Amino acid sequence: MHMADFPLAGIALGRYLAFGYFAYGMPEVYVANVVNIYCDESGHLENDRQPVMVLGAMWCPSDATGRIAREMRDIKRQHGLNPHTFEIKWTKVSPGGLAFYRHVVDYFFDCRDLHFRAVVIPDKAQLRHACFDQTHDDWYYKMYFTLLKAVFDRNDHYRIYLDIKDTRSAGKVRQLEQVLRNSQYDFDSQIIERVQHVRSHEAEILQLADLLIGTVGYANRGWFESPAKSDVVSQVQSRSGYSLTRTTLLREYKCNLLIWRARETPDV
Repeated sequence: MHMADFPLAGIALGRYLAFGYFAYGMPEVYVANVVNIYCDESGHLENDRQPVMVLGAMWCPSDATGRIAREMRDIKRQHGLNPHTFEIKWTKVSPGGLAFYRHVVDYFFDCRDLHFRAVVIPDKAQLRHACFDQTHDDWYYKMYFTLLKAVFDRNDHYRIYLDIKDTRSAGKVRQLEQVLRNSQYDFDSQIIERVQHVRSHEAEILQLADLLIGTVGYANRGWFESPAKSDVVSQVQSRSGYSLTRTTLLREYKCNLLIWRARETPDV
């Protein structure tokens, strides 16, 4: 038996065997997995004139991150790019680099250790924070919890890395860490080991998250003014089997999407 035989998020072996038995009738001992989650976002500011907001998370077993980074740097080399300075970004997708970005998308779908989830808010203009007695920041952290709760398993350990966006990043990390720990009753840091910044140029997996977040956001904006970006959207749609504009099954482990729509008023 090998971990590769259990593709579900790269962490499902324990879930299958935690209460199972060997052929000799001895109960299994559960060994917790350590999972790295890389988070990024697009259109998240309240008044940025971007109607669509996307929060995304790319995750994999912690012990696979080094191999994945090396393989992604090798793809850069194959396309004549500097593996240490070139950063994969959705905004860089262009006709001249299309072959490279198609290669990166194929790598994601062919790598069984990598998994992606996004929460899409199609129209921020529909948000009514005052009706729910909350600020935009309050709602932002709720959405991050909505993003990650489908990834968490209380039996495993998580290391969460966020892209550095602005001068408020340090405060946002502390607040998000508190929200996530409280949501999991994880007051002794047994589930969420850490939440910290990482610069995107230092983490290939975070760069990959940026690419897929941009792809999902572009599909939901529906503008399609760039042939190269439209090509990448079509490729992700084909490889995933999803339109990228509709919610997937909750237990979709490769490319999981939630299209979140605002309510007009709180439930009474």
